[in-house]
Amino acid sequence: MTITVRSLAKLAVPIVGNLFYISRAQISTIKMSSNNPDYRLVNSIHEFTVKNIKGEDVKLDVYKGHVCIIVNVASQCGLTANNYKQLNELYEQYAESKGLRILAFPCNQFAGQEPGNPEEIVCFAAEKKVKFDLFEKIDVNGDSASPLWKFLKHKQGGTLGSFIKWNFTKFIVDKDGVPVERHGPNTDPLDLVKSLEKYW
Repeated sequence: MTITVRSLAKLAVPIVGNLFYISRAQISTIKMSSNNPDYRLVNSIHEFTVKNIKGEDVKLDVYKGHVCIIVNVASQCGLTANNYKQLNELYEQYAESKGLRILAFPCNQFAGQEPGNPEEIVCFAAEKKVKFDLFEKIDVNGDSASPLWKFLKHKQGGTLGSFIKWNFTKFIVDKDGVPVERHGPNTDPLDLVKSLEKYW
């Protein structure tokens, strides 16, 4: 007999003579957990898998040994031009000499300022001569937020709550994959150099 979530509001599973009920929301959580760990139980970004802008899986353990900046980006924000310019400058100056990596995640949750599809986002990044790593568009807040971003917020809560306030929130992650600092949208990327120097 085939049992579907559509046909039943709850799925009853017998465990040691009792019934354990799994709700639809819990089933969704279980599916999510099959690809990524519970963000509350890990200490490193290296435990997570995300998708790049081409839709390909990327295991973040490829960043072991690298200091990283993880940032939510948008193409139509008032902060866009300056942040993309300075992120490029950081990458060009420190990628080879210090092993810096920058992981940019497009997000459309703030005033709809990243409305593009993947192809449009790639074209915009090409116009900005982006050389750092670009990932698929995600949510950073709410139930649908990326597990990685739930983890970042869990480890580095912000002012007046851990939720992301706007585009271009920046997390510094050390070589072991541990989020060590969080900087708000108004912090220019080049102003992160003094912080980055502590973790090279």
